[in-house]
Amino acid sequence: MAAINPNSSTFNPVLFGSLLVFFFFLPATQAQPNSQLSPGQILADGNTLVSPGGIFELGFFSPGKSTHRYVGIWYYNFSTSTVLWVANPVSPVLDTSGSLAIAGDGNLVVLDGRKAVLWSSKLGSLPSNESTAELLDTGNFMLNNSGDTVWQSFDHPSDTYLPGMKVGLDLVTNVNQVFTSWRSDDDPAPGNFTMGVAPDQSTQIFIWEQGKPRWRSGRWNGQVFLGIQNMVPTYIYGFKLNNFEQDKKMYFYYSQFNSSHRYVLMPDGIERHLIWANNTKNWFQFWAQPVPQCEFYNRCGTNATCTDSADGNSPTCSCLKGFERVNGNSTGGCVRRTPLQCERSRGNTTAGGGGEQDGFYLMQGVKLPDLSYWFYGPSDESQCEEACLTNCSCKAYSYATGIGCLIWGRELVDIHMFSSGGSDFYLRLAGSEFDNSKKGIKGYVIVIIVLSALVLFVGAIFLLWKNRSRIEELYRKLMKRQESLVDRSRSGGDESRGGISTVIDMHEEGKDGPPDVPLFTFQAIEDATASFSPSNLLGEGGFGPVYKGTLPGGQDIAVKRLSRNSGQGMEEFKNEVILIAKLQHRNLVRLLGYCIRRDDKMLVYEYMANRSLDGFIFADTSRRLLLDWKMRFSIIEGIARGLLYLHRDSRLRIIHRDLKASNILLDESMNPKISDFGMARIFGSDGNETSTKRVVGTYGYMSPEYAMQGLFSVKSDVYSFGVLLIEIVSGKRNSTYYNSELSLNLLGSAWKLWNEDNVMEVVDSSMRNSCSIREVSRCINVGLLCIQDRANDRPTMSSVITMLESENYVHPTPRQPTFPADISTSGTNSSTSDAKFVSGNASITMLSGR
Repeated sequence: MAAINPNSSTFNPVLFGSLLVFFFFLPATQAQPNSQLSPGQILADGNTLVSPGGIFELGFFSPGKSTHRYVGIWYYNFSTSTVLWVANPVSPVLDTSGSLAIAGDGNLVVLDGRKAVLWSSKLGSLPSNESTAELLDTGNFMLNNSGDTVWQSFDHPSDTYLPGMKVGLDLVTNVNQVFTSWRSDDDPAPGNFTMGVAPDQSTQIFIWEQGKPRWRSGRWNGQVFLGIQNMVPTYIYGFKLNNFEQDKKMYFYYSQFNSSHRYVLMPDGIERHLIWANNTKNWFQFWAQPVPQCEFYNRCGTNATCTDSADGNSPTCSCLKGFERVNGNSTGGCVRRTPLQCERSRGNTTAGGGGEQDGFYLMQGVKLPDLSYWFYGPSDESQCEEACLTNCSCKAYSYATGIGCLIWGRELVDIHMFSSGGSDFYLRLAGSEFDNSKKGIKGYVIVIIVLSALVLFVGAIFLLWKNRSRIEELYRKLMKRQESLVDRSRSGGDESRGGISTVIDMHEEGKDGPPDVPLFTFQAIEDATASFSPSNLLGEGGFGPVYKGTLPGGQDIAVKRLSRNSGQGMEEFKNEVILIAKLQHRNLVRLLGYCIRRDDKMLVYEYMANRSLDGFIFADTSRRLLLDWKMRFSIIEGIARGLLYLHRDSRLRIIHRDLKASNILLDESMNPKISDFGMARIFGSDGNETSTKRVVGTYGYMSPEYAMQGLFSVKSDVYSFGVLLIEIVSGKRNSTYYNSELSLNLLGSAWKLWNEDNVMEVVDSSMRNSCSIREVSRCINVGLLCIQDRANDRPTMSSVITMLESENYVHPTPRQPTFPADISTSGTNSSTSDAKFVSGNASITMLSGR
């Protein structure tokens, strides 16, 4: 080819420029990362494959202080300390001359510098030698042949469990895929520990040490593993159990989280859940497998319980009731002291036992033993007990929520007594094991009781006759005091003094009679909360402090105690008891009772394990990460359904008037429940506006007509719901957020970004990569419709639910909110003579001169 001469008459400057551009950009194009490996290509040490979305990277690496080279997968743009999978853990390349390629037979191979095969996918004869390999954005490295996936790294796990993996027990071949720990941080060769699904199909996760059980999770009940103490429900971890009867394979999977979540089986045998925090640019440990001594499998032997010490290193081993030690060995297990009735009837009479029928001994707070059987048929606990009692081989039973009837027919192993949580476990014992110590003196006790009662009766008659004049005088004084108290209650005496007038007032206010809510004694509340111990303090709101308590039966409660410094008082207290007693809905918190003693006024609620919504959406990154988009959308729907019940379906028809993030409580399954009805009001069937001179509520959630004119209706709650919806989506608090660039608060910013088709900028940064843009856009549209300035423009809650749940619903276009979109940060903390802030910064009370 002749050289190009610029002075030639045939020289074309346009063509010459195009050639320069082509050759200039050619190296850059070739240098861009590739996600695929094709036949004939070699991935040499120093080059990598990168998944299409730039999430994962595959190449050669050296772990820790090692100089050996391995083919692995790690997070792209992270260091190789985040290796998730290793191809050749036992056959490293000794220098940097190695390569990864597709062999002539279509298999993946790792080669050393002399082209010797160190590792292969070992698929045997393939239909075609034209295989291709690709690294996906899931972290899976797949080998395709003739259009089919013939091999993938997800089927050959290392030590890391990633979203999308389906690692488990093949129910046809009985092959159990397991995760295997590294030998050390410097050596990815198989270590001493493996983790996987229990091969007996009991839905448990096991960690084995050199093939022997080391730790187990307990059975899966659809929400949590029963053997993990106080495990947060499935919504937090994202776990699900597949339909193994249909798939013929049993495995757990999780796909709700983005790729920056991983579970790693460490070289020390501890499984850790790690989450990447964008703000700190580091991994933090969200959860780790428990390590107290009692968590080691069957630490105390068969038929024995293990109870942790304070330091977790010196457990207490005890025989089950009715069992005794074998040769005095503290960890060698225990044997039954008295045979069961059916065993005696079959000729085993070595330990007596009489003819009494077997019974069941209740143990609470138990990590249920291993080797249980699921018994199909019993639909409740009593049927499960009967099924066990009629089966001679049944040693114990438990009726587990989400599972049903579990029975044990073998020796009881690996029983851990939890300090909190756990399950109820019924141990079968011979009848003679119950109340054995009392039987020998039963007759004496009866005689003593009868004689004592007779002596007391005679003595009481004598004392009454001797002191009859003093008793008559005392009776007259008591009658006068009773008349005085009744007069005070009728004349509207000070409600902050004694409790009698207070209870009368409360009962008179209820149109249908006294509220159907138990009245707790102050002593009962004090005992339940350990005398209102600071360690039981859950938080403090506008009403006062809230304490966690436990009733004698084991039920957890939340006690809200009216503070003397609270801006709320007896009106709010009576209002909450009377209203919430008549409301029953899965998205409303349940009131268990109340207590009044002089200046003390308390409300007793069901305990919400995950406390309030604001503790998640406005918290640090680690807690916000727990609320993915699917969960937030479910919470939004639950709040909407609770409000619809209040506005339309309940007997009383309620306007809440103080709907906000801190008044949304989350139960153990992260279901939302509306709480705090102290400000609520009953409205008529027409739902028309009502006015008040006392405006109550919380800054940032009050509708304009209510805050400025004292007018409230169901549309006031709709406005608050719209604010709350946008807060849940954005993770920002409306009362404090201010965009200095746009000079707008949260609501104004949301409207502007939505109007510019830029809704993802409204979304909480912690979930932008995992949410559905269509659902987000629909939610923000609904939120903006709810916060329109004019009450008549806002939708009803029934329309809100329809819009949230229907993808094909044509949504109206919201009007731009002007209240209070133009308020600057300099004005958010100002106060006037018409405003009085109470209870911290939670509530605002304003007097409107109308």
